Amino acid sequence: MSANRDSAYRVMVVDDSAVIRGLLSRALEEDPEIAVVSSVANGQMAVSSIARSEVEVVVLDIEMPVMDGLTALPKLLEARPGVQVVMASTLTRKNADISLKAMRAGAADYVTKPSSSSELTSADSFKRELVAKVKALGANARRRLGPPKSAGPVRAAAVRPAPAPRQVTLRRPPMMGPRALAIGSSTGGPQALLKVLGELKGPLDIPIFITQHMPATFTTLLAEHIARVSGRPAREASEGETVMPGTIYVAPGDWHMRAEQSAGGVKLHVDQSPPENFCRPSVDPMLRSLVQIYGSRLLTVILTGMGSDGLKGCQAVVAAGGGVVAQDEASSVVWGMPGAVATNGLCYAVLPLDRIADHLKPLLARTAA
Repeated sequence: MSANRDSAYRVMVVDDSAVIRGLLSRALEEDPEIAVVSSVANGQMAVSSIARSEVEVVVLDIEMPVMDGLTALPKLLEARPGVQVVMASTLTRKNADISLKAMRAGAADYVTKPSSSSELTSADSFKRELVAKVKALGANARRRLGPPKSAGPVRAAAVRPAPAPRQVTLRRPPMMGPRALAIGSSTGGPQALLKVLGELKGPLDIPIFITQHMPATFTTLLAEHIARVSGRPAREASEGETVMPGTIYVAPGDWHMRAEQSAGGVKLHVDQSPPENFCRPSVDPMLRSLVQIYGSRLLTVILTGMGSDGLKGCQAVVAAGGGVVAQDEASSVVWGMPGAVATNGLCYAVLPLDRIADHLKPLLARTAA
C-alpha cells in the first residue's frame, strides 16, 4: 500500500492471481499520484471491501473464481456510485466481448493485459496506458465523489487547486447538410457511440466513419455491437472497399482508416503508418482524408476521450467550412479530446451525450440539400 500520499487517487486492484495483483499494484504506485488502497482476489471480496476503502478507481479482472468481473461490476457501482471501473483482461474475442458488455453496463474503460506475468513485467506500454487511464478516471471520480474523507488531514502543498472553468467560444453552424458524418472517441467512447448511434433512428443516406481508440478484436466486436443497436450495416473498414450510403465504417484496431475519391466512388484504405497522437487508429488521419472529399459537407462529432487526438483534423474540417460538435464535460468520462476542440474554438455546439443524437437527426435529414 502507498504510504501517506494524501492527495493520491485511491485504487483497488481485483485479480485472482496474487502475482498479477502485485505487478499491477507496483506499476500503479510508481506514480506518486496513485495509491493502491485495496488488493483482493475476486469480485465478492471487492464488493465487500469497496465502501470501507473509499476507492475512486477499480481495476477489475474479468475471469475470477467465486465472483467474476462482469457479475461484480453492477454490485460495485451500486455500493459506491461514481466509482470508475477499468476492466482488465487478456486480448481474446471472448474477453473483448465481455469488456464491451461491461462498458455498456457502466464500466468506464478497459485495458488489455499481457498474457503472462513475465510479459507484464516488461510491458512498459501497458503500464503507461494503465497509469494514464487510472489518473484520468481518478480525476473524474473525484469530481463526482469529492475527496476521500478517510485520507486524513491533507497537507496544504498536496491540495489540488480546482481547475479554472475552461472557456468555450462557439462558431456559427454550417449552412448546408452533411454528406458524411465522422466520429472520434477514446476513453468512454464505446458507451457513448452505442448511445448516440442507437438513438439515431430514421433514414440515413450518408456514410458514417468512426475512429475509436481500441485494439484489434475489440473493433471487430464494436462494429457488431453498433450494427445491433443502430439497425444499420456496420463493419470494420477493409482495404479498397467502396463506401456505401447509410453504412457505418469503424477503423480497425492498430490500423489507420483513410478515404480517397476515385473514379469508382469513395474508397477506403487502411494502413499501419506511424501512430499519431500516440494512437493507431488515430482520428486525425481519418479527418484529413475525409475533408479532402467532403469539404464543407463533412460533419464531425468528437466524443469522450483522453488526449487531443482529432484537434488537428477538426482544424482542417473547420477551415474547409465543415462543422464540429463536441460532447460536453459533464457527460464525458474524460474531457480530453472533446475539450481540446471545444476550448480551441472549433465547435458550433457542445452538447451533453443524451442530446447529441437529437441534434444530429434534423441535420442528417438535410443531406439532399
